[in-house]
Amino acid sequence: QVQLVESGGGLVQAGGSLRLSCAASGFTFSRYAMGWFRQAPGKEREFVAAISLSGGSTYYGDSVKGRFTISRDNAKNMVYLQMNSLKPEDTAVYYCAADKRGSRIGVPPVSDFGSWGQGTQVTVSS
Repeated sequence: QVQLVESGGGLVQAGGSLRLSCAASGFTFSRYAMGWFRQAPGKEREFVAAISLSGGSTYYGDSVKGRFTISRDNAKNMVYLQMNSLKPEDTAVYYCAADKRGSRIGVPPVSDFGSWGQGTQVTVSS
């Protein structure tokens, strides 16, 4: 059974940084692309970043390009999201997700991610 557990959220001032972590279990982690999504109150879930199963390819949402960095450690079954230059509009619950198919080269379509974690709250104060 796929289990994804996010951590690392919190309250930070605008311009600050946070590093989110996602611990994965219940599947062969190294065979799946991984992604981060977020959802702010009253808004739809938004794609943030994704990384291929090898870590060699990454893809970012326009609103976070140049500020956020996704990475993974296949030996530890972990995926990370380094968030720099945070803005109040980055405030949301951040979710980790896995590719629903697996064993694909590159980053799969955003719509192909599922198996969500419980989320971690990130709040950026102005």
